[in-house]
Amino acid sequence: MDVMERIKQQVEGNPIVLYMKGTPQMPQCGFSSRAAQALQACGVEFAHVNVLADPEIFENLPRYADWPTFPQLYIGGELVGGCDITLELYQKGELQSMTKAAAQKAKAS
Repeated sequence: MDVMERIKQQVEGNPIVLYMKGTPQMPQCGFSSRAAQALQACGVEFAHVNVLADPEIFENLPRYADWPTFPQLYIGGELVGGCDITLELYQKGELQSMTKAAAQKAKAS
């Protein structure tokens, strides 16, 4: 399967997906760690992809949504942003409502 198709399936097949360096349990970069912590604090399940373990995704994800850096957070099939945007949304209380709405919508369908 083409890598862009794989990314599309991951983004559209999961209500919340974080492309990060490492895993939420063992992050390999500070930005990925902070983004994962913000998502974990929201109390909803989310998918994650370790871009360091998948060189094809590491190389091609920046082209998928025209976003050059990692982590990348997708909610409801849409790019939300990277670490700074994720943390800003969390501090405003918006990330919590966005993730809960995406999880509920996925559960309902």
